[in-house]
Amino acid sequence: MFGCTKVNIEILKSQNDFNLVLMDMMMPEMDGYQATKLIRNIEEIKHLPIIAVTAQAMPEDRQKCLEAGAQDYVSKPIDVDVLIKAMEKLL
Repeated sequence: MFGCTKVNIEILKSQNDFNLVLMDMMMPEMDGYQATKLIRNIEEIKHLPIIAVTAQAMPEDRQKCLEAGAQDYVSKPIDVDVLIKAMEKLL
């Protein structure tokens, strides 16, 4: 784990007031696939709903996000209505 991703995961673990994670899948250092898998393996936070956010919009990309542990997938540019519906579904 490196940089901001490590810090963010530590914050998720230490605070219990998060309801949802919007995960950018194309981050530097540790990509969103790795970070999502890591979250799913940490007992304190593995229950958090994760929505993958990515500029890649191929059908296999959606499946890859879901296999990593995300519950939903939203492509960029983000359609706010689609994001809100995804959030409502998970919350």
